[in-house]
Amino acid sequence: MAAALPGHAADVAGSRDHPLVGRFSGAQINAYKQLDYDEALAPDRAIPKESEAKALALEGKVTRIGYRIDGGKSALEVYRNYQDTLQAGGFKTVFECKGDEQCGGDFQSYVFNSGKVSPLGHGDAVFGGKYYAMLARKQAPSGDVYAFLDVMQDEANKRTPVFLQVVELKAMQTGQVELPDATAMQKALTESGRVAVYGVYFDTDKAEVKADSKAALDEMGKLLQANPALKVYIVGHTDNQGSLARNMDLSQKRADAVAKALAESYRIPAGRLSAKGVASLAPVASNDAEEGRARNRRVELVKQ
Repeated sequence: MAAALPGHAADVAGSRDHPLVGRFSGAQINAYKQLDYDEALAPDRAIPKESEAKALALEGKVTRIGYRIDGGKSALEVYRNYQDTLQAGGFKTVFECKGDEQCGGDFQSYVFNSGKVSPLGHGDAVFGGKYYAMLARKQAPSGDVYAFLDVMQDEANKRTPVFLQVVELKAMQTGQVELPDATAMQKALTESGRVAVYGVYFDTDKAEVKADSKAALDEMGKLLQANPALKVYIVGHTDNQGSLARNMDLSQKRADAVAKALAESYRIPAGRLSAKGVASLAPVASNDAEEGRARNRRVELVKQ
């Protein structure tokens, strides 16, 4: 049975089994990555060749582990043991399939080559042979847990590679970026000519300023009221999700909405505000992970 075991000497440094899944007896961890909060895609359907792949989009604590099982164990034996362990642990099967005939001709390519499921690299991944895959879900008061498993048969090397991805759903910790007050904004504008404001909120793909943006708007209003000669560009920034053309339009509309709110609610003359949208053209962090994308989604005041 698959069960949590102490780390093996041959495991990659810093790796460990996931406590809700464990490892098959004798397995070695040869790839490992864990992020406290990230997004992940979990295949929940067959993926035919040359079709647009779709999968379940998840966010939370993400653990990805690559295992190697030597000794000629069959993929079926390993897979059935994991099935039993997941079932005993309260997981319910969402989707399962066997080989290309059930999973689809592009299933393995999507998992290991697209960069959307396994960013661990190919590792021991085997293409064209026998494999079994499943997505299972465990409901829990603290947040549901999804486990995606891909067990492959490597006949040539007499080993069984396993890829495991576990996503523990949870809300992202907020409040990690301190909202600058009017004094801090003025200091930043004096020293660097710009200040990033992360407290202006919009719904996804929308340009209406949400009510919980009031604290940030209040501070921007105070800044502009206290400095009647100050003129600023209000610059809207997005991450790189979606097309550049769409994000250029969205960022411009969001900048326009902030300028309108400042003019109407804080009586700032419209001539002191110039709205510009630059989409993802001026990132302050990598867009490869949600943490960086969150930093890139911002409004900036830039001194004219």
